[in-house]
Amino acid sequence: MQKKKSILDIQKLKVDGEKISVLTCYDYPTARILDGCGIDMLLVGDSVGVVVAGHDNTLPVSVDEMVYHTRAVMRAEPKALVVVDMPFLSYQVSIDEARRNAGLLVKEGGAAAVKLEGGENVAATIRAIVDMDIPVMAHIGLTPQSIHRMGGYRVQGKKEEQAEKLLADARAVEEAGAFAVVLEGIPQKLARRITAELTIPTIGIGAGPQCDGQVLVIHDILGLCEKYSPKFVKKYADVKAVMTDAVTRYIGEVKGGEFPGEEHSFN
Repeated sequence: MQKKKSILDIQKLKVDGEKISVLTCYDYPTARILDGCGIDMLLVGDSVGVVVAGHDNTLPVSVDEMVYHTRAVMRAEPKALVVVDMPFLSYQVSIDEARRNAGLLVKEGGAAAVKLEGGENVAATIRAIVDMDIPVMAHIGLTPQSIHRMGGYRVQGKKEEQAEKLLADARAVEEAGAFAVVLEGIPQKLARRITAELTIPTIGIGAGPQCDGQVLVIHDILGLCEKYSPKFVKKYADVKAVMTDAVTRYIGEVKGGEFPGEEHSFN
């Protein structure tokens, strides 16, 4: 029987040279499917605000919403390591508030770790949460909660000055105690350098193949999100087409009196 993965298992994958697979997950049935496939890590991402709730960005997502979706995922009793995003304003106001919200996400949501965005600017916050014995995954590069400062979803670290800043951010979050770091939207050469320098795993999204692992949004790989189509996304299935066909046939059978049939009815 497969045992539940811990942060130590994830870190060992880097040591062993085995790539780490990560996908976002927001509900019970999806968690059952992904975990049954053997995924290493499930990220209950604040991307739920975009791909499920229909917002234009992740900023409106609340702690309560993240708790709700994390609980749904945890009811599947996944063996994968479950990490939950700390949403906007849940950790930026004060360290005390960050500690409290991280505790809520773990205690009420059931996740094993939290993820927050930022580098040197949040190193003290990461350290404070880790000191509570709550594992933290960091996230640097293109940080979606900072889209207004960045002027949109733009690749980060192209210029030498930006690259050096991201290297400093990577070092800072490792030193603060993060067990892993997401590298989003950065040149692959820079991602390779960061991955080689850090002892903790790097999880790439739009950061090239040299990272220790990769993460994508589940709705993107299934063709269910039409809001954005980043270059780094690979669509592995067209689930929208499958759903459209099923719903169209259902409507047709209802309209035509074919459904429900005798086999779907009680006597």
